[in-house]
Amino acid sequence: MADAHGEGALKKTPLYDLHVELGARMVPFAGYDMPVQYPAGIMTEHKATRDSAGLFDVSHMGQALLIGPDHETTARALEALTPSNFVELGHGRQRYTVLLNAEGGIIDDLMVTRPLDPAEDGKLMIVVNAACKDGDYAHLAANLPADVKLEIIEDRALIALQGPKAVDVVAAHAPAAADLAFMTAAPMEFDGIAVHVARAGYTGEDGVEMSVPAGAAEAICRALLADERVSPIGLGARDSLRLEAGLCLYGHDIDTTTSPVEGNITFCMQKRRREEGGFPGAERIQAELKDGPGRLRVGLKLEGRAPAREGAEIRTPDGILVGTLTSGGFAPTVGAPIAMGYVATEHGTPGTRLDLMVRGKPLAAEVVEMPFVPNRYYRKPKA
Repeated sequence: MADAHGEGALKKTPLYDLHVELGARMVPFAGYDMPVQYPAGIMTEHKATRDSAGLFDVSHMGQALLIGPDHETTARALEALTPSNFVELGHGRQRYTVLLNAEGGIIDDLMVTRPLDPAEDGKLMIVVNAACKDGDYAHLAANLPADVKLEIIEDRALIALQGPKAVDVVAAHAPAAADLAFMTAAPMEFDGIAVHVARAGYTGEDGVEMSVPAGAAEAICRALLADERVSPIGLGARDSLRLEAGLCLYGHDIDTTTSPVEGNITFCMQKRRREEGGFPGAERIQAELKDGPGRLRVGLKLEGRAPAREGAEIRTPDGILVGTLTSGGFAPTVGAPIAMGYVATEHGTPGTRLDLMVRGKPLAAEVVEMPFVPNRYYRKPKA
């Protein structure tokens, strides 16, 4: 999810009236009027998601289809623009990837799903960041082969329910949701409404993201909120949750200057693609895989209670500038301030002591492994 204010009148998601009814404080975000928090406050919302189930409106994000004559054609068209393996993506499977520019920098990060139904082979479903979607769509349309088309979906909303009790809540309305494993997806009915559910999300918790008809979004959310385990969650807690999970925010932790290797997200590059290349910026990225990048995104835990924010300089204890923070804040689950940023690779080893400069004063910090809070994604036990 990228943070950028749109120009002109703010757009509204299909859930705008419900947010207002629930007392949300609305703010401009990626060209939309979005809830940053509800009356309970960010700390309470954050804890509710970690402990129970949090409901997020992510309808501002872009949903689209890539449609070709068969799966391999569509998959290879997308592989020409990303470093991930889509040819071998199974039915009903989802994958995180990045669009790359010619220099190997990241244009956007996105989710890609192959439909479960073999009759829909040739289609790939994509979800892109709100602030990037127009640029993403233009980039895709300009670079897809003639036999693969981009179809933008305008009539659907996107809802996420995240937390340890999220899937149980959804399964009371859509029993098939309980059968999904992490990063799998399927069409199903929610109280008789046709929806598409993926067991995924951006909080580090178990949960789902549901693509639903725009006209049914409010009814579905009201049904979920009627369950005492569910709380509405705004952008403030969404940010602190994803930071604790060590997940990137596009436009901050990754952008057109950072490669997937520098961004420490090489899990999006499967073995065949790493070896074969054939994606934009492959020469740079393969060299970084082989020799190591010059800089690396790392996690930092601060001493004391004062947080450091995006843009703060990262220095060695003897004052040498070695990097810059890209995200930072207080982590409610950790009970301490945390941050992410880029440092020269030789300073990126866990245990390294560094100083974060806040208003001209150094705050002591240590490089730590990410995620800051253990992920709790659901993977089915092997038979």
